[in-house]
Amino acid sequence: MDRKVKAGAVSYLNTKPLVYGFEHGEMETELELVMDYPANIAKMLLEGQIDLGLVPVAVLPRMKTYHIISDYCIGAVLLDYQSRTSVALVQLLLREHWKKEVVFEAVTGAFEHRVEGRTAALVIGDRAFNMIHQSRYVFDLGEAWKLHTGMPFVFAVWAANVEPDEQFVKQFNAANGVGFSHLPEIIKKANVPTHYPDLHHYFTQNIRYTFGAPQKQAMEYFLEQISKNS
Repeated sequence: MDRKVKAGAVSYLNTKPLVYGFEHGEMETELELVMDYPANIAKMLLEGQIDLGLVPVAVLPRMKTYHIISDYCIGAVLLDYQSRTSVALVQLLLREHWKKEVVFEAVTGAFEHRVEGRTAALVIGDRAFNMIHQSRYVFDLGEAWKLHTGMPFVFAVWAANVEPDEQFVKQFNAANGVGFSHLPEIIKKANVPTHYPDLHHYFTQNIRYTFGAPQKQAMEYFLEQISKNS
């Protein structure tokens, strides 16, 4: 390929270890990094505006073909309109795990002020940290999925429209892993508010970044389940 590969990633705290290498010169001549929220990254990948992306797994069935190219993912994490996977997951859990009938309302902007009384909300990403202390009841979707199925959950994977060559994948994997040797630096630069959780614990305990056999099996099962109700 004569041009740089264009890669999209999510602009959340939980991706910082994965993109650290790219932001610090890894694959600088081969790859251009684009940051946005999950649904936009997914849209760009589906429309061919980027070549690969860290996308919600619920987007994969909508791709003509996809190739998962990394040994890293965004796995079970503390948890809106910003992620199709979390929307599909909460709908599945409400139907099959919690056995609740609810009215779903899609939102396209700020909704935090509406969460009160009998109104609940799915909140993902960094703003979940701002909401967690405002809500009387908080449920972790990854934990609920584990209770429901006994399996881990994968929220997002690196997927490409076209299968890259073996050397690119090897370089990409290596670049993905660089950030995990620089967590103190990442945490310091994040400069998060005091009400956020301890970021070292968050990056090392709340999130599972390894995309291994159990995660692949769990992802395929989740995709099968949501396809039955699509």
